[in-house]
Amino acid sequence: MKRFLRSFAFFAVVVALWEAASRAGWWSPVLVPSPLSIGQYLWTAALDGTLLAAGMVTMTRLMIGYIIGLLLGIPLGLLTARFRFAEDTIGVLALGLQTLPSVCWVPLSLLWFGQTETAMLFIVIMGTLWAVLLATDHGIRQIPPIYRRAATTMGSSGFHLLWNVLLPASLPHLVSGMKQGWAFAWRSLMAAEIYVTVLTGFGLGHLLHYGRELQAMDQVAAIMLVILVVGFVADKALFSPWERFLRKRWGLS
Repeated sequence: MKRFLRSFAFFAVVVALWEAASRAGWWSPVLVPSPLSIGQYLWTAALDGTLLAAGMVTMTRLMIGYIIGLLLGIPLGLLTARFRFAEDTIGVLALGLQTLPSVCWVPLSLLWFGQTETAMLFIVIMGTLWAVLLATDHGIRQIPPIYRRAATTMGSSGFHLLWNVLLPASLPHLVSGMKQGWAFAWRSLMAAEIYVTVLTGFGLGHLLHYGRELQAMDQVAAIMLVILVVGFVADKALFSPWERFLRKRWGLS
């Protein structure tokens, strides 16, 4: 509670100073909207259902693309960690593509799939896949060799060794990779929704883009705030409990 109150007081002071500076006319409201105007837009968008509908569309796309990225990234990471040929081919490819910004996939995705949901999912998957693959590979390689030798001595091998020894031992690194993959997927989807317009549903990125087109900075700032809050809540609700459990389970806290 003490930490919460300290954080709340800090952000309350920041918002109060921001509002006071806006009322004093230190900058143009066209360029930097006041907190009050941002709050008014959020209230209006929440009442008419615009915000909820856009949020549901965005989260649906995010979850589908993220899950597909996990289903592809974890097995490929296991392969690159276990086999030298996979490490020298898929591993090198993943290491190179990991450094590529997600927005770079937008032109290719539009050329291959057009203005469709598939184009958006492809961008999200590309943002997730390589981070999860590399995290899985790194997690397997960080396992102390004594674990593998002990399991082999007791008769474990093949899939049993992988599923019951190597994968559980790599969980701390794997969860960190999943968290990083979620962050990359979130950023990739925002880039996809800004540049790819589909008629099957308008997400938060579309609202951000239309706010820029209409020079409605209160809408732009409000959607940016929503994106930040969703990312923060996802981290605290999905990944922080896992990380705390694993630190306690592995004796790191």
